[in-house]
Amino acid sequence: MMCLEQRQSGKTVNTREQTSTGRVPLVDQITEMLVREIHAGILPDGERLPPERQMAERLHISVGTLRKALATLEKQGLLRRVQGSGNYIHNVPDADNVYALFRLERIDGPATPSASLLSVRRMNKAGYVPYIGPSRQAFRFRRIRKLGDANAALEEIWLDGRYASSIDPNTVSNSLYQFFRDQLNVRITRVEDRVGVATLPAWTPTVFSEDLDASWGFIERISRDHEGQLAEFSRTWFDPLTVRFVSR
Repeated sequence: MMCLEQRQSGKTVNTREQTSTGRVPLVDQITEMLVREIHAGILPDGERLPPERQMAERLHISVGTLRKALATLEKQGLLRRVQGSGNYIHNVPDADNVYALFRLERIDGPATPSASLLSVRRMNKAGYVPYIGPSRQAFRFRRIRKLGDANAALEEIWLDGRYASSIDPNTVSNSLYQFFRDQLNVRITRVEDRVGVATLPAWTPTVFSEDLDASWGFIERISRDHEGQLAEFSRTWFDPLTVRFVSR
């Protein structure tokens, strides 16, 4: 896809934008590409798109063509335009999919996820917590994750302290990402996972005491919010005998 210019007799003449698929209008190509990226999660809910002129330059199209494609997305309910702020992806997941980013599954078949909150504290960040924002403090969540009736994983999540002054443990829901979104107005839109093995931490509750010396699956995650800013760091230990890590 190219936006071409030709110079004739010292004048600049804009040619019609070309398409790589013959008769398919370029605006339809751009619209289809954006829709695919939204549904695939490449452009997640709450993502703020780059400024229109910058985005058009990256796609090698005119701003007018881009605006037509964005207008179509807005009509389809996939885009919110906020005056003075920008264009935001609107693709709220169904309630059945609120655990999609957790990516742990029972080996023996589907199971309903849930969580048991052990503690939530606002405190100074531990030395092993990477940079996740400007605040010296963060909210540290510790939880047991269940899949069906099985204690499947142990979690420690750090959320940068800039998002709230305090959190009532009674308001924390099973899905932390849903809680962040609904209660703190923080949308987690980008994550990077690093997977390995590790033994359970010293604070492991007694329900896992028989497994303290065993090697468990281990995930470290760094997350970004809807503004693209680093926001969260988490560590997850999961039982490899009952749970597998799935990347979609």
